[in-house]
Amino acid sequence: MPHRIAVLALDGLLPFELGIPQRIFGRAFGQEPHEEGRSLYEVVTCSVRAPGPVGTDADFTITVEHGPETLATADTVVIPASYELGPVFDEGRLTDELAAAFTHIRPGTRMVSICTGSYVLAAAGYLDGRPATTHWSHADHFQRLFPEVRVDPDVLFIDDGEVLTSAGVAAGIDLCLHIVRRDHGTAVANDVARRTVVPPHRDGGQAQYIRRPVPDAQFATTTTARTWALGRLERPILLRDMAQQESMSVRTFTRRFREEVGVSPVQWLTRQRVERARQLLESTDLSIDQVAQDAGFGTPTSLRQHLQAALGVSPTVYRRTFRAAGSG
Repeated sequence: MPHRIAVLALDGLLPFELGIPQRIFGRAFGQEPHEEGRSLYEVVTCSVRAPGPVGTDADFTITVEHGPETLATADTVVIPASYELGPVFDEGRLTDELAAAFTHIRPGTRMVSICTGSYVLAAAGYLDGRPATTHWSHADHFQRLFPEVRVDPDVLFIDDGEVLTSAGVAAGIDLCLHIVRRDHGTAVANDVARRTVVPPHRDGGQAQYIRRPVPDAQFATTTTARTWALGRLERPILLRDMAQQESMSVRTFTRRFREEVGVSPVQWLTRQRVERARQLLESTDLSIDQVAQDAGFGTPTSLRQHLQAALGVSPTVYRRTFRAAGSG
């Protein structure tokens, strides 16, 4: 059976964010020959009361067909943002309707929030003692309201096992793609990204671009250097070589790169190589030595260190995990 995802629609919801889970998870299909085209997720939208209208922050309402009992059937519950959280936002406590709805959720269900949906998870106690994020503009208020939560306002999303939180709006797309990648591997997640016409991967630790100006259009970008580097990840790449692709000094290039990408060139390059290694581990039978070479890490030891730092697992364990998932 497909993994069942229940999206909890609350009054004052943002229509864009409500649609993210359906758009991302609803486009995830099996890649293996025996399961090609099979939907990997079933996405169902529900509300805290009997089926009926739910208000939005736009000039229309939506009609939700499923009530809170749907939460009892979910493997994952997603809570998008809402601008009408009432006592959840003001006092850090669930409304009676929300509290009753949450009693339907089974122990062990994966819980996910997008933007201010994190307030609901925190009020329900799911974030106690955990790291979490929310939209940067609410981070200080969130921390004051829920002092037991370890708030990080400078990341796109946080994966803390069975509880995951994201920053605002588009970061919800990044988190949902991350979940698809975690569940089914890079190939499936990249396919979803292509269908949705979004970048296949923005690392969760990437900054939320708080108060970061958009680079002036009259200045050259760093696109050429990034394209050049992606075509030769298996070879040594020096910072000065990347800067030369844009005819910039190293100092100017590094500053522009941070403005446009949000991380340093070296951090970006490492992440691209980790992504390449993941793809090779999932989709080929290359030896660990060869994967390390082709991804640009040079040695199995370097590959192991970087994969451990990024994902918390060794190359062998990572490959075994996704090979097992693909054969299941």
